[in-house]
Amino acid sequence: MLHFNSNHFSIYWHRPTNFCTEKHSKCRYPKGEASWYGSRYHGRKTSSGERYNKHEMTAAHKTLPFGTKVKVTNLDNNEFVIVRINDRGPFVGDRIIDVSEAAARELEFHNKGVGHVKIEVLNSEADLASAAGFSFDVASFSDFALASDVTSDLANSRN
Repeated sequence: MLHFNSNHFSIYWHRPTNFCTEKHSKCRYPKGEASWYGSRYHGRKTSSGERYNKHEMTAAHKTLPFGTKVKVTNLDNNEFVIVRINDRGPFVGDRIIDVSEAAARELEFHNKGVGHVKIEVLNSEADLASAAGFSFDVASFSDFALASDVTSDLANSRN
């Protein structure tokens, strides 16, 4: 993204910071047990009003707003998925998230029923791109023409 003021031009990318440490009581990336739900609920309305589809990458969380994108990482194998919150739950024990059947298969805990996971809320497009594995170089320019040339070169390099 190119931003500028009268004296300075920048191309930048924001990366999220992990604020989760053992000393913090409010962990940005909580860890805990995840479960999944599938065929029994397929086609039923979720708390958000949409129909649950066991083939989509969705999840239930007790407090996150509907539509929130979350990266769920299986801590036993480092597999991850990005899901969208569209339901409320889980309501069993201390589980922190219920994922769709498709997500549980990708995370490779479908057969076990539960998995030990970390969840990361993706607050911005930058967080989402970073979670999906994109990385970006950062450049800063005092000359608008040079910044424009680099931006054009970057755009053309995608083709």
